[in-house]
This record gives sequence, C-alpha cells and structure tokens, in this order.
Amino acid sequence: MYLAELQFKVIADTDFTSAESAIRRYIETLIFNGQVLGREFPTAWQQDSFNSRIVLPDEQALQQKHHSAKGRQALQQLANAGLAYPQVHILGMDLMSQHSDPCHNADFYILYSRFNDTCSPVRCGEHFAPVPLYRLNTEAADHEQLIRWQLQYQALDEIQMQQTRVLVKSAERSLQQLNSRLNKQGRQLARRLEKANNKTVYYALYSGSSNNCDQEPDKPCPGCGGNWRLKQPLQQLFDFKCDNCRLLGNIAWDCQSPS
Repeated sequence: MYLAELQFKVIADTDFTSAESAIRRYIETLIFNGQVLGREFPTAWQQDSFNSRIVLPDEQALQQKHHSAKGRQALQQLANAGLAYPQVHILGMDLMSQHSDPCHNADFYILYSRFNDTCSPVRCGEHFAPVPLYRLNTEAADHEQLIRWQLQYQALDEIQMQQTRVLVKSAERSLQQLNSRLNKQGRQLARRLEKANNKTVYYALYSGSSNNCDQEPDKPCPGCGGNWRLKQPLQQLFDFKCDNCRLLGNIAWDCQSPS
C-alpha cells in the first residue's frame, strides 16, 4: 500500500462547505470502488488548496480508467465547487499496511476479512495478498456493497475480540454461523464475484470457539455435511476447504494447541 496526498487547488470562488462536500463525495466514490483504503481522509486547507491524506492499494489506483461512473461524475463536479482536478503526490510505501497482490492473475480468490485489516477483503489464493477491488469485474456499478459488508464484518469481529466484551455471543454467532445474515450476504457477494470474473471465489468462514474441541478437527462442512479437512492447512490458516460449497474454515481458535 502507498501513502499519498491529493491536492485540490482552488480555481474559482468557493467556500469551505462547498469544497468539503465536493471533496468528500469524490473520495467516498474512490473508497467504494476500492481505489482508496480505509474510511479516514484528513484534509487541510493550505493557502490556495485543500490537501487530503489517503492510502492507496498501489501507485496506479487513481488513474481515471479505474474510476466508476460515480467517480467520474464526482470528479467533474469538483469544478462546480471551484476546485481543479486533484493532483496526486505519492509520498511513499505505507509501512503499516499489507502489500497488494503481485500476480494480477490469481487462480482463485478468497473473500476474507478481519477487524484490523486496512485492505481489500478479496485475497489472492496463491499469495493470500489483498487484490485491489478495481482490478475485479463487478455486476454492480462499483464495489460499494462489498465494502459495506466488510465494514459490518469488521465491526462484529472487533466486538468479539475485545477483552471486556459486550454482545460477544451475538457477534460471534454472526461470524461463525453459516446462515447468519452477515455470512449469507458475504457468500452471495462471493458468488457474484465468481460469476463476474470467471474465477473460483471461496468464502472464509471464521471459527473462534467450539462446544466440543475433541470433535472440532473432524467437523463436517456446514454447507453439505461432507469431509472437508485438508491434509495441510491452506495459507497456514485454513484447515478446511469445500470445493462444492466454496467454503474455507479453520479449527476453532479456542481448540488449537499453542505452537
């Protein structure tokens, strides 16, 4: 990932409210298309321009060819707020972020997210590196539905990871149960990605705890009831894989022996 700055120069009469609204609208379209990562974009007024700090999946992320229709429209509307097209300044590689997938042509993808991720929820099956969403085809106008699913997933994951936890059982059930609303939505999004990209997309089903650790290593696939245990973990993370249901899973973390 790369840290960058967007500079919006003032080219006509404007005010802070109009400029803030136009900048916010534009950057949010980039977020919902996977071109900008995270939700925060601190913006400062500096003499004759507004400057926003953002994190990009790669150095080419803001090329206009990657913009959605909403992004192109928001770009054009900057002029109505008295702002020029933004100038992009790459400040350097972000040391706190994961690096995007280097292969550009994965054999399969994994839909996976955790509370502390600041990256795409789609991973390369070979490298387990995040795949920038704008590289992927979508049946929708952009990737907003996928980003909004990720935000909900991460919020629930953070709740169940806290030491002093509230609503922990509700959050954990949403993450672990195959047919929870969260996982139904995620699996549907995975199927849409698979269809649009003609690539297999597995859905990573999280397992944090179990009522029976003795039976946990031999639990059947929750989708079809079949044997889905792998001889060797995939990406040193997934102990289970069902090609029929497009599911990946892990032995519940509470049941794993410390290494």
